[in-house]
Amino acid sequence: MDFKINLSQTLMLDVIPLCYEFLNSSCAKYTYPLLIKVPLYGFFGLVVILTVFGNFFVILSIVHFKQLHMPTNYLVLSLAVTDLLLGGFVMPLSMIRSVETCWYFGTLFCKIHSSVNITLVTASIINLCFIAVDRYFAVCQPLLYKTITPFVTLVMISICWSVSFTTGFGIIFLGLNILVTQEFYNENVACEGGCVWFQNAASSTASSLLSFYFPGILMLSIYTKIFHVAQKQAKSIQYSKNKTQPLISKEEKKATKTLAVVMGVFLSLWTPFFFCNIIDPFIGFLIPPQLFEVLVWIGYLNSTCNPMVYAFFYKWFRKALRIVLSGKIFQLGSSRINLYSH
Repeated sequence: MDFKINLSQTLMLDVIPLCYEFLNSSCAKYTYPLLIKVPLYGFFGLVVILTVFGNFFVILSIVHFKQLHMPTNYLVLSLAVTDLLLGGFVMPLSMIRSVETCWYFGTLFCKIHSSVNITLVTASIINLCFIAVDRYFAVCQPLLYKTITPFVTLVMISICWSVSFTTGFGIIFLGLNILVTQEFYNENVACEGGCVWFQNAASSTASSLLSFYFPGILMLSIYTKIFHVAQKQAKSIQYSKNKTQPLISKEEKKATKTLAVVMGVFLSLWTPFFFCNIIDPFIGFLIPPQLFEVLVWIGYLNSTCNPMVYAFFYKWFRKALRIVLSGKIFQLGSSRINLYSH
């Protein structure tokens, strides 16, 4: 009798919780205690709310106020749309997966979720690249800046989203991320209730270089050049009083500085993920999925931070926000309010 009790207790101890109890192919499930689960949902929920509403206000401000209808802000608008979609579509499902440690939305939706995730992250950095190009012409080539018309900006935005969509959905739905390593993936990674990020060496290297490292280096180079030119012009004006060359306006300087901070926040928050992403296949996929989950959320925080950067640096955004929250946006002629006046 004692032997039977001990045996049943041993079997109970060895039972591993599963995402789907009656499926042998189910992923293992880790259940967080309620004292941890509730704060996790609270934190992730707050991040989602701040991301969605913050970027919604940025979009509403640029669309509504005619004074903000300019090429640079159209690119900022495209970036805010990217962040809003990330907060509204990707983050909530990632939140459930992170806290419940299982994916309950099916294989097809897992592919769609992963594809949209890649698309939006890629779109963010391409948007930032085009913003850097816009800032380069505004500061370094002010006489040629007139060539950056709304139509040219629209072309930039179209290229950005086309490339991002092709990259995101192409990698996942063509199976490029598991090419060659299909057998390893099926035996060691794939299971019911799982939706983990997995890439082979070629896919991780190519996607990381094209979606992060090359654009990142390009942006850093452009902004280094911009600030070098700005400093050189400042010294020229200070020492020789040379005013024959076009001066950089305070607004252009402010916009450039702000958007450089936006770029810096993006690179600092996404670098840990892309570093692990590019080395993982070369070290035998030793980085645990839980660490990737944490690094992805650190990257997601970039979309939460962007509206805060605008609020901190841009007076026009703070004024637009007050007008929206006070309800004055519904008054006749509110779209023509001067946001740059004190």
